Amino acid sequence: MQNMTTPAMAALLLALTLVPALSTGEEVSREVQTPYTEQKVVFDFYFDNPEKINAALYWIRSLMNPLMDAPYDIAPEFLDIKVVIHGTEIVTLARKNVEKYRNAVDRMRYYASLGVQFKVCGVAAHDYGYTPDAFQDFVEVVPSGITELAHWQLQGYALITPVVMEKHFTIEEIR
Repeated sequence: MQNMTTPAMAALLLALTLVPALSTGEEVSREVQTPYTEQKVVFDFYFDNPEKINAALYWIRSLMNPLMDAPYDIAPEFLDIKVVIHGTEIVTLARKNVEKYRNAVDRMRYYASLGVQFKVCGVAAHDYGYTPDAFQDFVEVVPSGITELAHWQLQGYALITPVVMEKHFTIEEIR
């Protein structure tokens, strides 16, 4: 009888002999320390509901906190973070709305104190009837949100666009 072993069959036999070793159930995941360094990030905030800015701000926290904590201990001044705001959430930064959006404003002010730059789209500001003096003092009004995003990406900044979904289940319900 002729030997029927082909390269494909040999690979299949090898894979089948390795499967039991890989699926013993004895292995567990492991924690690793990725060698993070200084960060240059531009966040794109463009939401259909101003309240979504609260969830989006957690994305900034999720970037900053691990980097500022051990083992990285990167000082905030080495985190170059910009937030470009050009959706409905622009209203959260209007001084006249400070009481309505106090929590978000306080959090943004805190991040601004750590060096995060908040930039509002001038086109959107105009569309909403705002002038530059209508915004919180830590805000910069730029000519265009889209142009600003392109500019910083061309300068080597990583683009992060938070996806803010509506929560339908608690963690306990889906765990």
